Amino acid sequence: MSATARLAATQSPTRPTAVADLGTEITELCTYIFAATYRLLVLIREFDEAEGWAQPGLCSCAHWLNFKCGIGMNAAREKLRVAHALKELPKISAAFEQGELSYSKVRAMTRIADQENEDYLLMIARHGTAYHMEKLVQKYRRAKRSQDVTHANQQHKDRYVDYHYDEDGCLVVSGRLPAEQGALVVKALEKALRADVSAETSDQVCEEKAVTKDRQDSIAARCSDALCEFAETYLNADSKPGSTADRYQVVVHVSAETPTPDCEGESHIEEGPHVSAETSRRVLCDCSTVRVTEGEVGEPLSIGRKTRSIPPAIRRALRYRDKGCRFPGCTHTRIVDGHHIQHWADGGATSLDNLVQLCRFHHRLVHEGGYGCERPAGRGIVFTAPDRRQLPEYSELRGRDTFSTKSVERYLSAMEVATKSCVPEYYAGDRMDWDLAVAALF
Repeated sequence: MSATARLAATQSPTRPTAVADLGTEITELCTYIFAATYRLLVLIREFDEAEGWAQPGLCSCAHWLNFKCGIGMNAAREKLRVAHALKELPKISAAFEQGELSYSKVRAMTRIADQENEDYLLMIARHGTAYHMEKLVQKYRRAKRSQDVTHANQQHKDRYVDYHYDEDGCLVVSGRLPAEQGALVVKALEKALRADVSAETSDQVCEEKAVTKDRQDSIAARCSDALCEFAETYLNADSKPGSTADRYQVVVHVSAETPTPDCEGESHIEEGPHVSAETSRRVLCDCSTVRVTEGEVGEPLSIGRKTRSIPPAIRRALRYRDKGCRFPGCTHTRIVDGHHIQHWADGGATSLDNLVQLCRFHHRLVHEGGYGCERPAGRGIVFTAPDRRQLPEYSELRGRDTFSTKSVERYLSAMEVATKSCVPEYYAGDRMDWDLAVAALF
């Protein structure tokens, strides 16, 4: 029976009545889904290699998948990684193409798989669960890192702190720090916790009461309070000599003529190289400016006050309105610049109607990349490609009546999945010997 006929059978009005039959149908359908997923990854890899995603304003294939297919950015990047890794793993690819392996197993395998351990990983995948494979990869990578002389450098490279607001409106902070930096943070937290306990105990001496058990148990809550104290202490600390904000600024010197179009004025980074006039205009869109009047030989005659090209009140309103980069298909919500649609050097007003938020990538495209950003009268913000073609704000959709299923039917008719389902072989719930399994990979 062809794949099309077998899939059609799963959609028949006559539903299986036994629970066992339902389970069989689920595993059979999963087998076809896994085989189709392999085909999807092959297409994604070929599409990426041909740079078919290189459309106006898109910076990667992952962004194209997000914009056109509705795949989240993290999932899109992971699909790209797996797709390219499978190109060098023919045996895993063959099993995946037959529907024997799930995407979860393949995703884990491709993190460590090479031609030397491909057979071993394939054996584990066929005889174990996705949990077994993910745990094995995790333990192997941990053992590998502990033996790697460059582990400390990689730890430093992979450090990060990220934060976002969850559905309840609470701030969620996550991070990854090298061991020595992590120990520093832990010591500071412990010190803040001890100071909190000491202060609370001293307040209760007159009452001769110890800290209550409920308070002692809320260590996580106390750590949260200690973290807030870090922020308050830093924000309330007096600036040390030589440690003012100017120390952390990148200074670009721009002549008075540079911001105008087709100018020949001088523009360069302080103690650094020359930058183009259009780069200067991009920097001047959203920065602090200080006007310096120089004499004939370059000596400063007067220095004005520092001002912001976008005042704080307008910036807050802009952030509230745009909530991230407005370029079509972009998902960046942080590290964005305020862009003057008509540059203030050309007479444009620094008003909300003349401003739009753009991420650094798309801000550069609008200035140095030849892309346009306009606000026609009575219309919203319009972005154009270098050829002046207007970019759609949303992905073009295809109606149900025009969507062709011929390619899907052609692929299903040629699909040959494994006669066995995706259920692991010879697995009866027994535990894996992790030490032996990891040692076999070395």
